[in-house]
Amino acid sequence: MRKRSPTSPDSRNLVPGRRYRGLRGKVVDWVEHKFEEGLLYLHVRFTDRTELCWRIATHMTIEEGDLSDWKSGDFEQVRVFIRNVREPTI
Repeated sequence: MRKRSPTSPDSRNLVPGRRYRGLRGKVVDWVEHKFEEGLLYLHVRFTDRTELCWRIATHMTIEEGDLSDWKSGDFEQVRVFIRNVREPTI
């Protein structure tokens, strides 16, 4: 006799993320990922010959660029050239 886990996956208990209209009920045929030109592509193909594709990119950001004086052995900031101020996320 198998016991059911109290945390068994149940669609009623899942926290919904972004729902994509038109995908409900589709049957997945295969899933593929590949890297091209610095992007990650995620392809989800369905048996009805449609496809959902995500293109994911990462970006490098300079947080800060500064000039410092280290002659004395201590870091002494002379000037800040670039300071990236992030907006708060909600």
